[in-house]
Amino acid sequence: MDLSIFTTNEQVLNSSIGIGIFLFFLLLRKLFTKYLFRAILRLLKKTPNDFFSSIWISFEQPVRWLFVIIGFYLGATYFPYIHTEQPMFLKVYRSIVIALITWGFYNLSSSASVMFHKLNRQLNFQIDQILIPFLSKAIRFIILAISFTIIIQEFGYNISGFIAGLGLGGLAFALAAQDALKNFFGGIVIIFEKPFSIGDWILTPSVEGTVEDITFRSTKIRTFAQALVTVPNSTLSNETITNWSKMGKRRIDFRLGVSYHTPVDQLEKVIYEIREFLQNDPDIHKETIFVHFDRFADSSLEIFFYFFTKTTVWGEFLDVKQRINFQIMEILEREGVEIPFPTQTLYVETMEKTQSKKEPGIS
Repeated sequence: MDLSIFTTNEQVLNSSIGIGIFLFFLLLRKLFTKYLFRAILRLLKKTPNDFFSSIWISFEQPVRWLFVIIGFYLGATYFPYIHTEQPMFLKVYRSIVIALITWGFYNLSSSASVMFHKLNRQLNFQIDQILIPFLSKAIRFIILAISFTIIIQEFGYNISGFIAGLGLGGLAFALAAQDALKNFFGGIVIIFEKPFSIGDWILTPSVEGTVEDITFRSTKIRTFAQALVTVPNSTLSNETITNWSKMGKRRIDFRLGVSYHTPVDQLEKVIYEIREFLQNDPDIHKETIFVHFDRFADSSLEIFFYFFTKTTVWGEFLDVKQRINFQIMEILEREGVEIPFPTQTLYVETMEKTQSKKEPGIS
């Protein structure tokens, strides 16, 4: 018997077995995606704590690819042209598995905000909203750094020497990355001083809008025109920041002119009624309410208004302000007090000039 033919047939058989094993794991991957994953996810969602369902969702894609990697490895053991016992093959295989695990934890860290919110509620931890995405990004960075360290050690590189090499080039790197370092420490200042949180309405010399996110380098602010403005943290930390969302109350102040023909007692009654209305209104702060006859203007007697609404939400504030304006108009109409238009009276004095007539004959 020809041994070469026997060897060829054995190689073909082993190759077919290896391909079959790989295709079988591809089928398992399909079944996992279509049935097993959904079934387990439904069971986890019935639990009172959705933390385990978050873990399962985070590792869905890595587990799918894990079926492919395991199938390839087991199939490669039968394939005649691949030597799975070689150190390089094993290093690559282990590195891919580490990368898949890193991928799952990286996905899980994106839901770290959910975990922090639960810590706030259940353990009464005081974690500011602006700190949550920052911590999430820091956790992601740590996960990638640990994974990178394990993989390069897997290939025999000395991590201590690598870090020492980074130390030698640290000065040049620091000089080249001054702006990045400024923005990083600017973000640290913003987080610990907490001039604003995610969702706050802020005003700075460079931008006004709602804070959407903060990263290591910059802060994203959504303007009222729906434009997204990215401000470097170093710039924002050195600017004056007005946080309108931190207002405890919102001010209304204006002057209203009434006609000069209004009698004194009628003007006093109108001021008294308006002041009483404001003091009894549930949407107005009782601490500071001023309604006074302020001055004699050019074309009217001016009443000065100064008070605060309890709400600081812009839309609700406008609704309260409109309702109060209508009520003031109703009080003035009921008392017969007019709001005059700005007018001016012009007096013109005419002078008749008499011309002396020359008498005839007089030169």
